[in-house]
Formats: sequence, C-alpha cells, structure tokens
Amino acid sequence: MSIARRFADAALVTALAALALTIVMAVSVVRSARAAVPGGQEIAEGLTCQCGCGLTVANCNHPNCSFSVPMRERIDTMLAHGMGRAEIIAYFRKQYGEKILSAPTTQGFNLLAWTMPFVALVVGGGLIVLMMERWRGGSPSAPQSPSDPGSGNSDKSGGSDKPGNFDPALRERLERELRERR
Repeated sequence: MSIARRFADAALVTALAALALTIVMAVSVVRSARAAVPGGQEIAEGLTCQCGCGLTVANCNHPNCSFSVPMRERIDTMLAHGMGRAEIIAYFRKQYGEKILSAPTTQGFNLLAWTMPFVALVVGGGLIVLMMERWRGGSPSAPQSPSDPGSGNSDKSGGSDKPGNFDPALRERLERELRERR
C-alpha cells in the first residue's frame, strides 16, 4: 500500500470521526435546550466567579466573596421573577462578556474550542500510525536481487548497498583512523 493511499485512508477516518463528533455535539446541544428549568445552583455552575479564585459562582471557596454571594442572590431573584436559564445567562453575558461563562458556547467560532482537541487526537493518531508503518519498513515496492543489472550492486569492490556489507578495505581504513584519534 502506497503512502499516498495510507494518507488518504487516514484523512477519510479523520473526516468520519469529525462528522461523528459534530453529530454528538449537535445532539447534546438539542438535549440541553430541551432541559427543564434549572435551579439557581445549576445556573451558578455555568458562571465563572470574578473574584479571582478561578472557580464557578456555585463553587467559590471564599465564604464572604464579594462577587459570588450577591450573584447567587441575584440569580435566585431572577428565577423568582420567572426568568429561564438562557435569559439569566444572556443577561450576565451581556453585562460581563464571554469571560463570565464557565465553558465556551457551542455555537459559532467557539464550536472550534470543543471540536479541535478531538480532531487533533484523531489526526495525531493517524500520523502516528502512518509513521510507525513507514519506520517499520512496510512492504518494499520492488525488491531487487543482487544479480539484477540495475540493482546498484555492480561496484568493483564487491560491496553492497545493504547495511552490514561493507568493503573490507574501507572498514580497515575506518578502524585504523579511529584508533589513531584515540
């Protein structure tokens, strides 16, 4: 099998894996859109605390955090007024920008953040398989016997192009030069 054919096979596998990943992502987005109205805890887990702890609003480890405590109260108030998860997230996203979200959205350019790690794994795995086959030697395209006139083994010293078969005179010269350098 030629290298070009192996590369084409790897590209096909990569494309199929990316298609499967896209389908899985679309199904998860549809399921999350159909989810029931969540509680304040679930919404707070989707927002990043801005106090510098790097955790979500729900998991901020500062007991009297100046950001997460009022934020949780505001979320509970918004839920009491009948706002849904998407409306609350959109409100905070408009107020604080993308940095408030604990995970990138699954739409537009942000979809790249969700899919690229998987695509990179598939492509990297395909390249590793190709390189391993190439390093292993694969099957030679046209093995030539030493008696073939075009095999390149017709030098006058009787040497061969194969590793391990060296001209004895050259080997002796190499060993002598190595001994002299020591």
